[in-house]
Amino acid sequence: MGILTHGSLFSGIGGFDLAAEWMGWENKFHCEWNEFGQRVLSYYWPDAELFKDITKSDFSKYYGTIDIISGGFPCQPYSTAGKRLGKEDKRHLWPEMLRVIREVAPRYVVGENVLGFTHWNGGLVFEEVCTDLENEGYDVQSYILPATGKNAPHRRERVWIIANALNNGNKREPHGISNESQNKRIPKRNDLQQSEEPINLRSKLEPFIRWDSFPNEPAFCSGNDGLPSELDGVTFSKWRNESIKAYGNAVVPQVVYEIFKSIQAYENEYRNYF
Repeated sequence: MGILTHGSLFSGIGGFDLAAEWMGWENKFHCEWNEFGQRVLSYYWPDAELFKDITKSDFSKYYGTIDIISGGFPCQPYSTAGKRLGKEDKRHLWPEMLRVIREVAPRYVVGENVLGFTHWNGGLVFEEVCTDLENEGYDVQSYILPATGKNAPHRRERVWIIANALNNGNKREPHGISNESQNKRIPKRNDLQQSEEPINLRSKLEPFIRWDSFPNEPAFCSGNDGLPSELDGVTFSKWRNESIKAYGNAVVPQVVYEIFKSIQAYENEYRNYF
């Protein structure tokens, strides 16, 4: 079995990409409109293609070549810290992420959003996202996983939507999966699964940081968000502000890493089975 391929959307400063790198996967592309994020992504993953605006980009060249697409589609429309305009907010970009999924046809999708996304308008948009994926041939499972699940000193609860297309017969088989795959099922989406306890799956090979220096300054920084510390020393005021904002918007890669490990484990079991 070859190395899995990964592409990220709404990439920020590369939390998903970093977790994919820890897995030994190949980052094929990322997409980020923010100039600061673009610079960080281009510096750390120069071999991956950079798309700057998801609304103006065509990803169909990657059809059938990407195993996992990840994306923390913008949370501002649903966050309790904002106006919560939901689908009326111009930053409601799930339809664009869905379009990319259709263009690329990955076998796995990992989406992330704030906890408020699950109950905005009675959970209507959350249900719509899951239904959209199911209509594209994916089995979907959702979880609420906090950063404290990896022993971070803050909760940072996020909803994670994890989908795979291994059971959809002939509809999507870019990697030549046998038709027998439709006989091997995984659980369908059900109620949100919530993790309250730390995920104690560490080994000496895993890339963990120490959280014991908390509290840190600035409020959002590498020390408590699980990201490399190189951006902490930015002194130019414009980029300093951008770096703080980027840390605040970023996913915690240690949490993503656990999700990616589960995907890899399932992938290994699936391939061995067939």
